[in-house]
Amino acid sequence: MPETPLPLLEPPASLCLLRLSALGDVSHMVPVVRSIQAQWPQTRLGWCLGRLEHQLVGDLPGVDFYVFDKTQGWRAPFALRRHLAGHRFDVLLHAQVSLRANLASLAVKAPIRLGYDRGRSRDLHGLFVNRRIPAAGGEHVLDSFFSFASTLGITHRELRWDIPVPATARDAAARMLGDEPALIISPCSSHPLRNWRAERYARVADYAAARHGFRIVLCGGPSELERRMGDAIAKAMDSAPLDLIGKDTIKQLLAVLERASLLISPDSGPMHLATATGTPVIGLHAASNPQRSGPYLSRDWCVDRYDDAARRFFGRPAATLKWGTKIERPGVMDLVTVDDVIERLDAFMAAGAGIQA
Repeated sequence: MPETPLPLLEPPASLCLLRLSALGDVSHMVPVVRSIQAQWPQTRLGWCLGRLEHQLVGDLPGVDFYVFDKTQGWRAPFALRRHLAGHRFDVLLHAQVSLRANLASLAVKAPIRLGYDRGRSRDLHGLFVNRRIPAAGGEHVLDSFFSFASTLGITHRELRWDIPVPATARDAAARMLGDEPALIISPCSSHPLRNWRAERYARVADYAAARHGFRIVLCGGPSELERRMGDAIAKAMDSAPLDLIGKDTIKQLLAVLERASLLISPDSGPMHLATATGTPVIGLHAASNPQRSGPYLSRDWCVDRYDDAARRFFGRPAATLKWGTKIERPGVMDLVTVDDVIERLDAFMAAGAGIQA
């Protein structure tokens, strides 16, 4: 049987997207979904994703969701297979190269299985796909996701999120934040070597409150690391922040970010959720390249010490490293100084981004 040419000449009747994790990457995928829906409104869409990620986007209209629960261990791919039994799709967008995702993709029956180019493949990804997106370098992660859509024939990008936020979550955020302009600090990444020092966050927070009138709000998950970090920041500050660490749901976090004027965060999921809500981000980058994984609409506001990190830890400029190289080394985030962040904060305010309640 001859291979179906790409881009497709007609919209497919059905399409399944596989991107299981993480929160930031799943939020990157939402504009791709919006673009497909806009150009192919009759195409039935499915999405295989993780349990936590389902809490973020599981109420997107027009999408059928199939949850892959990694807490089930080796049983998870079989549970997904049972969930998808009897379902067939015209196209699978296999947008994750981990071994777990590759195994999960076996549950999706589709004649066209579009995956990454060879340069970005790993964990035997090529055995689970039969078509590939074009090779590319220097792309942001979100742009690489758009490559899946454009390879199929989606010609217009909808850079739009509109992730649903329940009224109850917005009411809760309004009660927590009030009407004061808020600077959110989400201090922790799931990769500890991307995290900044608590005392440096505290110094920036005190400056932002005193110089620019911000109410300082700490956000984060319920992990022990995040709790310790939040306590250390609060202890080092001159004034008490509003501490929401471990106290809100994902939807409430979206609502809090909606109301905020600005977020400061290392390379982590919340910076991308802030982007999805339209809130600017000062990203703190040394361990990772903000041009690849920074806040998509706020990369100009990031503190970028990635090249300094490459020179210190590899002895050569970042431009000579393989695109996407992480420099997660002890002490790498010390390259980001308090003055660096204050300079970005002052520039942000001077540019008229201003304080919004």
